[in-house]
Amino acid sequence: MASTKERENYVYTAKLAEQAERYDEMVEAMAKVAKLDVELTVEERNLLSVGYKNVIGARRASWRILSSIEQKEEGKGNDQNVSRIKEYRHKVESELSSICSDIMRVIDEHLIPSCTAFESTVFFYKMKGDYYRYLAEFKTGDDRKEVADQSMKAYQAASSKAEADLPPTHPIRLGLALNFSVFYYEILNSPERYGLSPGKASF
Repeated sequence: MASTKERENYVYTAKLAEQAERYDEMVEAMAKVAKLDVELTVEERNLLSVGYKNVIGARRASWRILSSIEQKEEGKGNDQNVSRIKEYRHKVESELSSICSDIMRVIDEHLIPSCTAFESTVFFYKMKGDYYRYLAEFKTGDDRKEVADQSMKAYQAASSKAEADLPPTHPIRLGLALNFSVFYYEILNSPERYGLSPGKASF
């Protein structure tokens, strides 16, 4: 069991890394806190979330840019450039997969089992849904179906817990409603569900 001082050191390192915009190191520090198998404070939870959001966000942006360039090159019939872009895009996809696998392993093995507060449980199931959704953005075929199913399950688990234990205007419940709606709209291509489930239930 790590000492309180060790935990404080990890958290302070994460704060420094955030200020220095060294998000990979921010994530590394907060993952160490998570692996202590203690319930995270609100501050620690937010540091973990911000770190991973920045680490994954940069790669998601890169993937979108590369996909856009790839489409343009395909339109021009430039097969050689398309091949080069595909190879580079696959590298980014590999990084995305690795980051998502890492955070979901931490959530499943350490964070959710250590939760006692209702809002923490909802927060981490929502986070799990988010990262499976990020995988669904670029996966194809059966792989996409699998991660989309996992995202749905995580969002549903978060929603049932939120509706039972959090007030309708709780920020985490509202954020969950928004992200679940994005999942329906972007991943399931179901605009008719947009804002209705579970968003409507929030008000």
